Amino acid sequence: MSMNNSPNAFLDPNANRFQVNIINESHDSNEASQEDVGSDPPHYEETSFTEEAHNRLRISYRPGKRELYDNFLQNGEKTEASLHPCDTHNKMYYLQTFGRNTMDPVPKIDYYRNTGSVSGNKLNRPSLLEIHEQLAKNIAVSTGSVERVANGESTAGDETAASKEEEKKTGFVKFGWVKGVLVRCMLNIWGVMLFIRLSWIVGQAGIGLGIIVIALSVVVTTLTGISMSAICTNGVVRGGGAYYLISRSLGPEFGGSIGLIFAFANAVAVAMYVVGFAETVVELLKESDTIMVDEFNDIRIIGTITVVCLLGISVAGMEWEAKAQVILLIVLLIAIANFFIGTVIPTNNEKKARGFFNYQASIFAENFGPDFRSGEGFFSVFAIFFPAATGILAGANISGDLKDPQGAIPKGTMLAILITTVAYIGVAVCAASCVVRDATGNINDTVIPGMSCNGSSACNLGYDFSRCRNQPCDYGLMNNFQVMSMVSGFGPLITAGIFSATLSSALASLVSAPKVFQALCKDNVYKGLHFFAKGYGKNNEPIRGYVLTFVIAMAFILIAELNTIAPIISNFFLASYALINFSCFHASYAKSPGWRPAFRYYNMWISLFGALLCCGVMFVINWWAALITYAIELFLYVYVTYKKPEVNWGSSTQALCYINALDSALALTTVEDHVKNFRPQCIALTGAPMIRPALLDITHTFTKNNGLCICCEVYTGPRKLCVKEMNSGMAKKQAWLTKNKRKAFYAAVAADSFRDGVKSLLQASGLGRMKPNTLVIGFKKDWRNAAVTQVENYVGVIHDAFDFELGMIIVRISQGFDISQVLQVQEELEKLEQERLALEATIKENEFEEEKSGICGFFRKARQLNITKHEAKNESTINTIQSMHVGEFNQKLLEASTQFKKKQGKGTIDIWWLFDDGGLTILIPYILTIRKKWKNCKLRIFTGGKVNRIEEEKLVMASLLSKFRIKFADINIICDINMKPNKESWKFFEEMIEPYRLRESCKDITTAEKLKRETPWKITDAELEAFKEKSYRQVRLNELLQEHSRAANLIVLSLPVARKGVVSDYLYMAWLEILSKNLPPILMVRGNHKNVLTFYS
Repeated sequence: MSMNNSPNAFLDPNANRFQVNIINESHDSNEASQEDVGSDPPHYEETSFTEEAHNRLRISYRPGKRELYDNFLQNGEKTEASLHPCDTHNKMYYLQTFGRNTMDPVPKIDYYRNTGSVSGNKLNRPSLLEIHEQLAKNIAVSTGSVERVANGESTAGDETAASKEEEKKTGFVKFGWVKGVLVRCMLNIWGVMLFIRLSWIVGQAGIGLGIIVIALSVVVTTLTGISMSAICTNGVVRGGGAYYLISRSLGPEFGGSIGLIFAFANAVAVAMYVVGFAETVVELLKESDTIMVDEFNDIRIIGTITVVCLLGISVAGMEWEAKAQVILLIVLLIAIANFFIGTVIPTNNEKKARGFFNYQASIFAENFGPDFRSGEGFFSVFAIFFPAATGILAGANISGDLKDPQGAIPKGTMLAILITTVAYIGVAVCAASCVVRDATGNINDTVIPGMSCNGSSACNLGYDFSRCRNQPCDYGLMNNFQVMSMVSGFGPLITAGIFSATLSSALASLVSAPKVFQALCKDNVYKGLHFFAKGYGKNNEPIRGYVLTFVIAMAFILIAELNTIAPIISNFFLASYALINFSCFHASYAKSPGWRPAFRYYNMWISLFGALLCCGVMFVINWWAALITYAIELFLYVYVTYKKPEVNWGSSTQALCYINALDSALALTTVEDHVKNFRPQCIALTGAPMIRPALLDITHTFTKNNGLCICCEVYTGPRKLCVKEMNSGMAKKQAWLTKNKRKAFYAAVAADSFRDGVKSLLQASGLGRMKPNTLVIGFKKDWRNAAVTQVENYVGVIHDAFDFELGMIIVRISQGFDISQVLQVQEELEKLEQERLALEATIKENEFEEEKSGICGFFRKARQLNITKHEAKNESTINTIQSMHVGEFNQKLLEASTQFKKKQGKGTIDIWWLFDDGGLTILIPYILTIRKKWKNCKLRIFTGGKVNRIEEEKLVMASLLSKFRIKFADINIICDINMKPNKESWKFFEEMIEPYRLRESCKDITTAEKLKRETPWKITDAELEAFKEKSYRQVRLNELLQEHSRAANLIVLSLPVARKGVVSDYLYMAWLEILSKNLPPILMVRGNHKNVLTFYS
């Protein structure tokens, strides 16, 4: 192993595999390190990845090669994948262990990206087949590309640079955690409530309960923020905010339902903030006596103008909106500081008359307790305040516009909650410590000497506001919404703060609602809303969503009553918060290995508590609004579940579904089988399920919602091709079953022979107690023309099923099951139709070109004429093929393939229960009769008996069936089963088996022995004679079936069993053939001779 410390070591294209390159911490120690390398081998220690070790190690860059190491420690994304750091005696080593001689790639983030990722292009690693198999000659791999793939160098750097260059070209804007999350959340939380409702809230609830109101809101938002942080840091977050988080965690059902509600809540929040702004403007107009119409209509007019202006800013783009937010935050901070300064500036008589006396202990004590008025209570006040806390999702709602949503959302959101909580509590306590609840505003309402104050703090401070008890007053915490403006050092700054708070919150909501709605529409969860998914401009702005949000906001602005609007959206936001908390709990509870949030400060049970708290608060605030919210959510959930959008986000619902299934399967293993719980669990040898749909349909009829059904296919042939074909078709065939609403699984095996494959399936299929107990197979209609090995395999499968103690069902219909030829014709016709459409499109494109004059025009016309002729020829070919295949089309085969899908009319299911097999022969038809499609069919029972005991046999059978609680229409005792068949029937049987007879009795012993060795599968005369009575019985049974059950909808018949190694395969197939020939659909059933029925309770 060579050790090279030259500057070009990493870039040397001829570098050997497993080459070690040593990079020291300083250039000064280069020589010493080379000496060390030459003398003693390096001693490796366990690598330390702690922050301390991380900061301690420094990389020294060689001259001219610094760019090679740029961004080495940034997320592991932009480093050379061939460099591996390890700490060895305070020296930095990098091992380049992969050279040009391997296609095996090193770990690289680009292999794990989704297709269409905006943060980088997805690379495809070599498949396992390419690495495992010999390198084929037809695989074109250049030496350079192999080297780059092997070293993980590929073109990721180029792609990243290209994507960045594209971002620069388009001007795509991305925000950091301060500008994108912290500023936005603070502005949205410091909304209308801070300046024009917080004083009223603390007046109603008092300082004590007011702090509890704030604290309860903060508990809800903090728990939600923690849950949201955990979800955000569990993978890359795209646009869509709360909808994205919930839908990717709980799936489209929950996400789709809450996405609409959340987008609507944000749209209504726009109205709430704009109405708050309009109220302040109207107050100013009232003071200057410039009311336009009246207070309510003025609010509507100003609100309309305001929301139009905000819409213009939003449509202008996120960059302008972000700049506006920063300016508004500065104004807001100045306004808050102005309030705190105003509380310590000595008051004047005018302000005293309005209830402001600076900090007074008596006012603090008087305002500490609650004084609810006008029907208000703790939870009604909480309902009005709570929307002030809903701004925590303002940053998450524009997650698609953040540089690093995983880091920005938790950091910005939690810090915003802390800062705003301190501000809310500070403002509430300061306001309630300086201002009394009621004041007249009249400076002449002073205390008369000798007047009793009755503990009133205003009275003790020299003012008499007692008349406020009998008549409404305009000032004080309870009456004046502009208390903060009065208290502040400079009133207009508070007005500016109100404008800033309300407009910033309205602007944030106006941006959030369309962004969330656009993400919902892009996912196509609601197909009718896909119109709103389209974006415009460099930031993919949802202009259509903006217009819709504007319309909704306008509708609620017309209400013009802030206290009416606030509780409406409280429930919607709480429902969103509840689901965010539940998402975190659910993902943790599902214990999926994919749940690995980088944010560690969460607990699943605290998240569950947060979800329950949100639900409880919803009902306490307004029970009927909560019921309506849940009703809407449930309706949307059911709708999305019914529509089943074609998305797969790896949700925790899927993970929990798996966990539940696994737990249930494990729990079943501890439960002993009981005859009362027996249900047919079938392996159906359908091949590809779409090839033999009738066989699947009849099996599915008695297993649907009742037992296990596995559609199995055996691939035989060259193993490599079989495995490739099998793996590529698995998902497609399972999807076909799902699409056609067949509750069945698909399984396939590759084997040397059909029998070996089925043997593997019989032994390995199923899980625990959910193992197949019945094999369903179609009758091999072409057995007389098939190869000997095929017949041996077919009969061998039946023997194997009995060996493994499985029940056996052989199904036969007159037209057979295989419709592969029909499907092939349909596929060919579809391809021809696609070619015809493509040709038409080409001709239409040519028609758009202008015809040139002269010779060019002549040749153009000739070419078009040639195309037209070709089209006409192609059309005639299609018509010929169609007419040819329509003539040959086996309509009966198609009808037969769908016969078990149709509802069966009134008729009978004839059960020929000739041998007691444990009851499977009677159970299968009973299950059929309880299905919707077969419920009009009655059961007729046929069984063998003696002529002189017909009535007794009937009574015995009737008694048995009644104990099994199986209803029947009729019982027939067949006494002549053992009679010889008529000559014509027997002659037909003899002619059928003639080609497969050995006829050894007509030959000498030597020749006979030789024939036995060469054709051991043939029927010997001795065998035929030994089983002559049994052959008679099969032929006779067919005559009886023709006589009694020719008109039945379905026949269920006891399957004859051939002794293994005694009855030849061809004789057994002849029995099955003659037994089921020229009859309605027939099921030949044989149980495993273990009870599947019981009459005990």
